Amino acid sequence: MRRSVVPAVLLAACAAAAAQPPKAAQPKAQPKGVVSGDPARLERIKKAKMPKVDKVVMFDTPEADAILSALEVFPPDNPWNLVVADWPLHPNSTNIINSIGAGKPLRYNPDMNFVIVPPGQKKVPVKVTLSPHESDPGPFPVPDNAPIEGWPAYYKRDPGLKGLTLDEVQRDKLNKGEDRHMIVLDPTNRVVHEFFVAKKTDAGWEAGSIATFDLKTNKLRPDGWTSADAAGLPIFPATVRYDELKRGAVEHALRVTVTNTRRAYVHPATHWASQKTDENLPRMGERIRLRKDFDTSGCTPEVKTILEGLKKYGMFVADNGLDWSLSVTPDERIPSLHEELRKVKGSDFEVVVPPPGYVPAK
Repeated sequence: MRRSVVPAVLLAACAAAAAQPPKAAQPKAQPKGVVSGDPARLERIKKAKMPKVDKVVMFDTPEADAILSALEVFPPDNPWNLVVADWPLHPNSTNIINSIGAGKPLRYNPDMNFVIVPPGQKKVPVKVTLSPHESDPGPFPVPDNAPIEGWPAYYKRDPGLKGLTLDEVQRDKLNKGEDRHMIVLDPTNRVVHEFFVAKKTDAGWEAGSIATFDLKTNKLRPDGWTSADAAGLPIFPATVRYDELKRGAVEHALRVTVTNTRRAYVHPATHWASQKTDENLPRMGERIRLRKDFDTSGCTPEVKTILEGLKKYGMFVADNGLDWSLSVTPDERIPSLHEELRKVKGSDFEVVVPPPGYVPAK
């Protein structure tokens, strides 16, 4: 069972009203206006000019911000881009929320970073050590300075990790193991490569599993396949980034971890990571949103941006780990989110399902 192990930060609570479960009618017609993305998102991307990517760019730089602002991540009808503010409640929403923890605070991990590479980046072999039959083939455009999960912010905040160089982190000098995600983004070709338990050795790079996602399509992993995330989902599209907080809009679903999941998955997830069968537990891919009536008016711009994004796009259960833990890039330009996010508890969330007649995009 996979866990997110980068230490997270507790965040807390507020109340909201319960809603009635949806009716079970299943008309054949595709619903209009309820299953769609936000046209304003596409207009913004079209107006942004994609800079020429001719060198390796780290995620926590102004150069990366400009590239990301102009990057269209998945088609408009992709599950990550669908607005779920008006989707019906899951009939078992209350019990699923309670199983995760209605009184537990929202958390966040400053964990998922990435590196941007040019289209001509040299490709290198990566040895797959855990799931070769569920990994995409290489070679891969991994640069020498590819960051490992948590770098740099987490490593600078932990007294026991201060002083480590990136090379030492890549080589797992302290033998800490952990999930050690590594993400390589090629924005020119709109492709992202995601690695689980990545490590640099004298013989080259290795990883437990490797998943490549074509950001131009809605193609999923094969049924039953994992990815760098236990649910078989991509990580990069689900992470809160600095450029989004600066712009004041998170325009996609986020990822969340929970301790106990069910031996089941739901679209767009393709993999489970549990042997538990309790129907009150969330499935991998379960979509959860923040209630509409949660008041964000007193929040700082950064926290308000995240919470409003959770109302509009929700979040997917993506991995086993700390309950109610979101992924935020370990970007030192992002201020501490701890105190304000403590206004949010599990009881402020609800599980949703697609409206009747919804047919997943292919």
